[in-house]
Amino acid sequence: MQNLISRAAEIALSSNGLSPDQALELIRPMPDHQVVMLMAQANQVRHETMGDDVELCAIVNARSGRCTEDCRFCAQSVNYKAQIEIYPLLDTERMVEHARAARSKGVSRFSIVTSGRGVKRDRELERIADTLGQITGLGLSPCASLGILDLETAKFLKSAGLVTYHHNLETAPSYFPQICTSHTMEERIETAKVSKQAGLRLCCGGIMGLGESLEARVELALTIRDLEPDSVPLNFLNPIPGTPLAGQPPMKPMEILQTIAVFRLVLPRTSIRTCGGREKNLRGLQAMMFMAGTNATMTGNYLTTEGRRPEDDIQDIIDLGLHLKS
Repeated sequence: MQNLISRAAEIALSSNGLSPDQALELIRPMPDHQVVMLMAQANQVRHETMGDDVELCAIVNARSGRCTEDCRFCAQSVNYKAQIEIYPLLDTERMVEHARAARSKGVSRFSIVTSGRGVKRDRELERIADTLGQITGLGLSPCASLGILDLETAKFLKSAGLVTYHHNLETAPSYFPQICTSHTMEERIETAKVSKQAGLRLCCGGIMGLGESLEARVELALTIRDLEPDSVPLNFLNPIPGTPLAGQPPMKPMEILQTIAVFRLVLPRTSIRTCGGREKNLRGLQAMMFMAGTNATMTGNYLTTEGRRPEDDIQDIIDLGLHLKS
């Protein structure tokens, strides 16, 4: 174990990342001092492949609730009783207002997120397309997370100015049926492939702490690697009352940092982006996520939960001697 930790950066940089067996060994429980050593290896990889710029992104929950899918972690599903605000697609002015506020806080990437299985070619999609153009005009790189996507719609969004499509796998293929039964992992993977086929950048990650095994976490990392995404968002379950996973025990901070480090070493040349649940689960160790291999993070509020102030994230970036990507 000690030898593998000390050589982890060298192995990752000399190849396409850790092998499955190496990743599994490094994600297993280890003493905290070894986690710190592993983080140092991941931080070296982050520095050499991503540089010292940190990118901030933000989202707007553009359509909330009434989702027909049954993802067990999600507060927006009609199948559960989470107490959330429910509303139809926001008008363009409101979405642009959120984007403008994010830009003023140092955010460089902004995403429109809608609840539901997917988006149809109708007036709502036209509204989203119009909004994408205005987001670009603010100097932001526009992203969208609209659910299951077909190639025709992906190409339409690309022509409207969309740069990046976000579509998480959520968890490992082997564990996915325990988390969602209303659609399949194959549909998620196909959407990821369709996005790239349309010429969009792909943002594809998952959620840790859903009750999955360590083997499943490694399986997720390797499945994502096969898709060759541009960005990998890592989320950590924030259990929401009213959902089936409301009582799931939270991940511990050092376990999260170890997980981030392993993902960085599996995906040495891909942007690693920490997102939902980091505030609740990392608590006072927020800044350490950058030392574990993170080079991007989502700031501000999430879909149905509050996030961290951009000012606080920027202060962490400055204090660590890193630079905010403009």
